[in-house]
Amino acid sequence: MRPVLITGSSSGIGRACALDLDRAGFSVFAGVRRPSDADALRAEASPNLKPVILDVTDAESVRQAADFIGDSVGPAGLCGVVNNAGISVACVLEYLPLEQLRRQFEVNVFGVLTVTQSMLPLLRSARGRVVNISSLSGLTAGPYVGPYAASKHALEAISDSLRLELRGFGIDVAVIEPADIDTPIWEKSQRMADTLRDEVLESIGDRIPQEVQDVYRNDIVSMRQATERFAASAIPVHRVVRAVNHALTSRRPKTRYRVGAKTWGVAHVLRRLPDRLRDHVVLRSLGMR
Repeated sequence: MRPVLITGSSSGIGRACALDLDRAGFSVFAGVRRPSDADALRAEASPNLKPVILDVTDAESVRQAADFIGDSVGPAGLCGVVNNAGISVACVLEYLPLEQLRRQFEVNVFGVLTVTQSMLPLLRSARGRVVNISSLSGLTAGPYVGPYAASKHALEAISDSLRLELRGFGIDVAVIEPADIDTPIWEKSQRMADTLRDEVLESIGDRIPQEVQDVYRNDIVSMRQATERFAASAIPVHRVVRAVNHALTSRRPKTRYRVGAKTWGVAHVLRRLPDRLRDHVVLRSLGMR
């Protein structure tokens, strides 16, 4: 069996990948943060799926996971790491608490590199693969999602460097770039944005001039409405799962998997436009002026 580690397997893309690869005959190490999530996965999977308590922001947790996986796979090594764990912070950059930006990068960037560094000795043994789950926001940055977009842009850069640095070991690095996917991240992101908004308003609301509040408030209303539209038309998660499977098993994996028409449109059309025209297109798509 081909052993593979998937981080962030509690829900969404990670959970779908863990269960699909388990059905496909992989030996899956499914990274989760809570024992209850581990139990839920075991209830749906075969005995070949092994939940692993893993917090990608905790170096000791990552080390313990690497030791457990190393003892399990032995000298054969690890065939793949799917870096899926991630969060989404949305906020007006002018009033974004910097600890929230640091948290965004701790999970989406530093966590990815911490896990990859820890697993590379096992990947070298098997000439395994690294698959990083990026996003449409890794290609372009819209308003009010600057922290998330910045983290995914950083992930794209790290993936490019890793691909070049690991070529001598026969380790391929692939990036998955999904458009809007039908997963619980929409609800989680909305809850996080609402909580962050309330915290910001509580701490500095009386220091924000009314005219500034009005401009941001109108934009945020439009952003919420656009998010609801995007969620309603999100593509099924199995399309991302299929791309991950190909990246892990193909003799010639792609360096990038652009999943969804919107990602292709951004990659091949939107990014080629002059900045001002691109800004106009993005704002129109969000219902903003």
